[in-house]
Amino acid sequence: MPLALLALAVGAFGIGTTEFVIMGLLPEVATDYGVSIPTAGLLVTGYALGVVLGAPLMTALGTRVTRKRMLMLLMGLFIAGNLLSALAPDFGMMLTGRVVASLAHGAFFGIGSVVAADLVAPHKRAGAIAMMFTGLTVANVVGVPLGTSIGQSAGWRVTFSIVAALGVLGLAGVAKLVPDTPRPEGVRLRDEVAAFKNVQVLLAMAMTVLGFGGVFAAITYITPMMTEVAGFADSSVTWLLVLFGAGMVAGNLIGGRYADKHLMPLLYVTLSALAIVLGLFTVTAHNKVLAAISIALIGALGFATVPPLQKRVLDHAHGAPTLASAVNIGAFNLGNALSAWLGGIVIAGGMGLTAPNWVGALLAAAALVLAVLSATLERRETKAASRVVTGSPTAAGTPAHATAAHH
Repeated sequence: MPLALLALAVGAFGIGTTEFVIMGLLPEVATDYGVSIPTAGLLVTGYALGVVLGAPLMTALGTRVTRKRMLMLLMGLFIAGNLLSALAPDFGMMLTGRVVASLAHGAFFGIGSVVAADLVAPHKRAGAIAMMFTGLTVANVVGVPLGTSIGQSAGWRVTFSIVAALGVLGLAGVAKLVPDTPRPEGVRLRDEVAAFKNVQVLLAMAMTVLGFGGVFAAITYITPMMTEVAGFADSSVTWLLVLFGAGMVAGNLIGGRYADKHLMPLLYVTLSALAIVLGLFTVTAHNKVLAAISIALIGALGFATVPPLQKRVLDHAHGAPTLASAVNIGAFNLGNALSAWLGGIVIAGGMGLTAPNWVGALLAAAALVLAVLSATLERRETKAASRVVTGSPTAAGTPAHATAAHH
């Protein structure tokens, strides 16, 4: 794998750390600014919405420059947002810093996916994408727990300063290692937008929303579920999240390994298993050992869908994949927000703290239905194209030179 992928992975590590570390530092931030925990939670919501909106916006703005230059500009934006968060004198400025940092998130992963795929041979594209996303998954195992620990002991501002420094490292890596390939000729914004007319692109994005939404339906409420239902101590939640992150790393590597040759079968297996594990989690959440195993499996099965879905979007957004790739990253965050909202509804409705698990199971099952529909439509398109070819005059037996002479 090219060294350029390492630079992309470092950037992804920083982005993954800043996205999730705030969840463990909300009490400290809330206390410092004198706001409630729900108000501090806007730092999570604001970031997610910034990713959804920033992915298409920043990618569209970047269509006039090379991908390397845009990646560097995005890392600069990420650094600025985290420095603003670290130095923010009031909560409003802190929220602004979070949104500024989030604007880089979707476009970095979207453009980075295209760059990673272009760095390798066609049959290794999913593996290259997975290599970049390894930075994001490792952030959940190393960056988030370490950042939370530093924030709780030395202050949350130190954590965000360190994350900004990671951004500087990522920027230097992109500048040094990523090749400065020219901007694709003839590809304009309208060409990028045209990719959304492809049904397969839209189906892949819908699978992203529902499939990964199933994961976050459960994980959003993992703390009260594990402490009040499974009986874990509050201090154990960090290590349960590390377990979830380890599952994500494994799933990402598995997805990258098999998506290039067995993309749709991989989606069938992972989405089916994810729906089953989430459904069983309503029961296994009552047992410490089974709950821990379930959390690791949810992380692995959920993230095993990321490389194949990202590759599917790239494959079907012919010639102009950058915007579609970035919007698909926004789709992950849209799924997170949707599933967290639905999970909150069922808990508020008195259905219990494990109710979000079956909501997640239904979302994953819906993604599986879309995967089957996508493959069915693709087979029909292939057969129709085959009939057109075999029904042409030349294929039917008319000599090619006769046909040409007639015209």
